[in-house]
Amino acid sequence: MAPSTTSPLNSTARHRAVFLSLAIATALLALVLAGPTAALAKGGGGGGGGGDRPEVRVAGACGRGATSTLKLKARDGAIEAEFEVHGRAGATWRVAYVQDARIVWRGRARTLGPSHSFSIERQLSDYPGSDQVTARAVGPRGITCQATATLPG
Repeated sequence: MAPSTTSPLNSTARHRAVFLSLAIATALLALVLAGPTAALAKGGGGGGGGGDRPEVRVAGACGRGATSTLKLKARDGAIEAEFEVHGRAGATWRVAYVQDARIVWRGRARTLGPSHSFSIERQLSDYPGSDQVTARAVGPRGITCQATATLPG
């Protein structure tokens, strides 16, 4: 009779691997379900854009006490995008806008003033249909802020 190749140690390691895989899958699912949700509002009448232009604002996900928001507004055949980050004073951040899976702008910003924040505003192309825009900033010691919003078409 052949000796058994399954030992209690292998069984324990296998159970840990399965448990770890399930824990990671559950955490990823929770992140997807709890991700930033868009608040859709009709734009006001001021500023020449008309009252029926959609506007979307979302709160971003950040680490280590930083906060961020992304605002998208359709105006005159373009999208006005504004990404604001509040973080540590005087910190330099690398910032990028991604629209429909393409990087459309990349640059740097520095948190200034008493608010310890920066705001990056850009005009983006308004493609037919809905537009998905992601703004991402990476700051000191790897602090990352990211917000994604979809502007309906």
